[in-house]
Amino acid sequence: MSSREPLLQVRDLVKHFPLTRGIVIQRHVGAVKAVDGVSFEVMAGETLGIVGESGCGKSTTARLIMRLLAPTAGQVRFDGRDITSLKGAHLKAVRREMQMIFQDPYSSLNPRKTVGSIVGEPFAIHGIERDRARRRRRVQELLETVGMSPEHYNRYPHEFSGGQRQRIGVARALALEPRLLIADEPVSALDVSIQAQVLNLLRELQRRLGLTLVLIAHDLSVVRHMCDRVAVMYLGKIVEVSPAEELYAFPRHPYTGALLAAVPVADPSAAAERRSAGERRLLGGDVPSPANPPAGCRFHTRCPKAQELCSAQEPPLQEQGSGTSAACHYPLSREELAGIGVRSPG
Repeated sequence: MSSREPLLQVRDLVKHFPLTRGIVIQRHVGAVKAVDGVSFEVMAGETLGIVGESGCGKSTTARLIMRLLAPTAGQVRFDGRDITSLKGAHLKAVRREMQMIFQDPYSSLNPRKTVGSIVGEPFAIHGIERDRARRRRRVQELLETVGMSPEHYNRYPHEFSGGQRQRIGVARALALEPRLLIADEPVSALDVSIQAQVLNLLRELQRRLGLTLVLIAHDLSVVRHMCDRVAVMYLGKIVEVSPAEELYAFPRHPYTGALLAAVPVADPSAAAERRSAGERRLLGGDVPSPANPPAGCRFHTRCPKAQELCSAQEPPLQEQGSGTSAACHYPLSREELAGIGVRSPG
């Protein structure tokens, strides 16, 4: 993959939401730094997972890539082309190749439209398949692709379960045969019994259609099942990027280690062993406000390894070996992993 050009390149992406005070005369009093200098690349055919706590900027990053939000600063390049400032017909053309699956299948589908109208809307917007009969056949083929019946064409969203609604959302996203698919926590609103079906559907579609996938999630087990590489976000910044298996075997950033240590253990005997050893350390303190993030490393207020340098200087994202990069002045060692409840093989 490294010998090829990335399909998606994000460089120093920033999104600050202004804070104002006053009703008639509004004064700018600050900004919520939702995304604050995010950079990563996604190769063609790859699945990149973006994980982190709620409010860390994952969904905002997805919307910036899709140009649903205008960035404050930074650059998004798709297939070598800067799309950050595109407008009108030029942006519309790019969106044929970049589609998004939204988090909540109960609010992302128009309840007043039939399934056929929802899935067929991309064709109408982009002037594809103008013939009504041919468009109907294409929509029915898409419904079959995502495991639904063509007979569902004239039904409404309220007639379906959450999992079926998300399949409708997937069919709509695939209508224009995109090259890049961004899935924003696609199973977080679904029952556990349905989540595996939707995830396996995404994997099968990616393999069959050659899709490039950016998967946003907070469930680390989902990310490990689905992704080739993982980017970990904290308070608007990426703190670690690593191949998936390497991340789970040997996380370098203390925040990543804390996330993995917080994952429940399914084996009761192993859980009891962890409790008796006092291994499972939970992070102390609250997540700082993105309107007033800490100076230096943003994690230093909760980090058990924090030293004076951490509060004075922001660490750059540096190579740590085995394809892993971490933004930490004092990255974790293998010996320290056992102390926070992360088992590192070898």
